[in-house]
Amino acid sequence: MRAALWLISLFALAAAAAWLAGHNHGTVTLFLAPYRIDLSLNLVLLVLGGVVLVVVLAQQALSALLSLPKQAQRWRLQQKERAAHAAMLESLSQFLAGRFLRARKAAQAALEKEALLRDAGLALDHAVSLRTLAHILVAESAHALQDREVRQTHWQAALSVAKEGPSSSERQALIEGAQLRAARWSLDDRDAAGSLVLLQDLPPATARRTVAMRLQLKAARLAGQPAQALDTALLLAKHRAFTPATANSLVRSLILEWLSHTHDADAVQRLWLSLSPAQRGMPDLAAEAVLRLLSLGGAGAVARAWLQPVWAPLQSAQSNWTPDQLARMVQAMEASLTDAQTVDARQWLARVEAAQLAQPQDARWQYLAGMVCLRHQLWGKAQGLLGQAVKGLQAPALKSRAWSALAELAEQRQDHAAAAQAWKQAALVTQG
Repeated sequence: MRAALWLISLFALAAAAAWLAGHNHGTVTLFLAPYRIDLSLNLVLLVLGGVVLVVVLAQQALSALLSLPKQAQRWRLQQKERAAHAAMLESLSQFLAGRFLRARKAAQAALEKEALLRDAGLALDHAVSLRTLAHILVAESAHALQDREVRQTHWQAALSVAKEGPSSSERQALIEGAQLRAARWSLDDRDAAGSLVLLQDLPPATARRTVAMRLQLKAARLAGQPAQALDTALLLAKHRAFTPATANSLVRSLILEWLSHTHDADAVQRLWLSLSPAQRGMPDLAAEAVLRLLSLGGAGAVARAWLQPVWAPLQSAQSNWTPDQLARMVQAMEASLTDAQTVDARQWLARVEAAQLAQPQDARWQYLAGMVCLRHQLWGKAQGLLGQAVKGLQAPALKSRAWSALAELAEQRQDHAAAAQAWKQAALVTQG
């Protein structure tokens, strides 16, 4: 449509010019003594237009001629800039392809080409970013080639160049990126302390990023700092960096690791109080905390209080606990009920017997009820329950303790043959 309008306009202009020229009878007279020259006005206008056109074309030609040196300089700059960018792209592609030596050479070539531009007085607007990224690529390739000296040299150079950034946002992004890469390199070198130092130097907003927290989690675990690793894992789970199942498994393993690093009962109690109600309700955590507390001389009453929230789920036949979790819970309950003279001893005996009667075919409940009865000197009942339990127990630890208890009961009855047989079965379970 626009082309048609332009065509109509040109036709109208041509028609108007032809009409004016055809009806224009004016003349232009030039007096050059002793001559007189009469010219048509149309011819004069045509000649003037031609002269103007020639002048304009000559001016443009002269301007183009004078601008040739600048254009040549601009072309050389573009060629060198393209060569530097091509070297950077080649370095990236070679690095991703696992050709680290070629990647390092290409990144060094990009640095050399950018240096030639600076020496020629041709500064790029993004020269700082280009140099910083090239240094980091050289360092990454050197890290992959286990060349720590070259890696450290170019990392320091990247930090120095990044500080020359024209804007604060660019400087901050480049410096933070270099620090994060260095933290990952330290982790690869199994230098957890160095990685944590680099991560702690990051600004608070950067340290809360997912990539930084993931590195901090790995570094804390490698450094044997389960408390810091747990805090970081909880933050990552809050930011949905893991699936719920993965987050629960990770938090559980970190708490168990933290428990293994505690060496007194008070530390175990502080750890337990720092956990959330949901974490205290995890059966394996409760069992391991109780066993650790009692192994360090903690009070059985405290241990039973910790096991109270998981007592009801433990009795449920619909619980999704694994056999190992149930076995550890039974072991923890047994360890917490060793003293038959406590105030709540009879109450717990009644609870255990009620739970065993509710699930009479469950060997774990038979074992727990038998061991509790043994502590209360109910020899006959303990003998019957433990005799049934050893037939169905699968956990080696529980089965070995059940045979040992049966051996002790047989020795009390002066039945040496039965005691020897029970001790033999306990030894076979332990060795197996």
